[in-house]
Amino acid sequence: MAWGWRALTWGLTPVGLVLLVGSVASGLVRYETVTVRGDSMRPGFPPGARVLVKPIGSDGVHRGDVVLMDPPEPYMTEPVLRRVIGIGGDRVTGSGGGVSVNGKTLDEPYVADTQGDPNAVSYDVRVPAGRLFVLGDYRANSNDSRYHLDVHEGAFAVSGVRGRVVAEETVPTGPVVFGALGLVLIAAGLGAYVTGRRRGALRAVSPATDRRI
Repeated sequence: MAWGWRALTWGLTPVGLVLLVGSVASGLVRYETVTVRGDSMRPGFPPGARVLVKPIGSDGVHRGDVVLMDPPEPYMTEPVLRRVIGIGGDRVTGSGGGVSVNGKTLDEPYVADTQGDPNAVSYDVRVPAGRLFVLGDYRANSNDSRYHLDVHEGAFAVSGVRGRVVAEETVPTGPVVFGALGLVLIAAGLGAYVTGRRRGALRAVSPATDRRI
């Protein structure tokens, strides 16, 4: 029956490897892990937090999304996390104490400082097409659209968005399930191989024959 154990090994192990490698590759392609450096997105995204970013196209950006984006180079040189407040065509107004989009005051439970930034200037802008008005959640310490109103109404190019931050619970479970199944099949295949080797070794050892004359 040695061939049976070999068949299990040859069948289960390669399938398990394919599933495991495929699930890892899928995760690498679909998501990017980013470490938060500054505190402009506290309290939801404090410094040192690691977040998952899913690449999206320009048409996949919506109000309220937290996005990883390339800001205008004259102001910031590294990608930043910012919350999308307004998209092309929106009228965004605000001051140190609140923000309104198209005449509706936003309910922002994620904002760190409920009193806003007392030093921030008031603004009333119309977001140009193809651009985004973005703010940090920690309004008292965030370099965002409010401070660049002289260029494109402070709005950043939507083409600079690298991806949207996703909560871990929203990540599809398929890759995780297939990866776990791959590990199980690999373990089963290796177990079958070891078992087959042991049984083969036992058969090769003949019991001693007690002969008396």
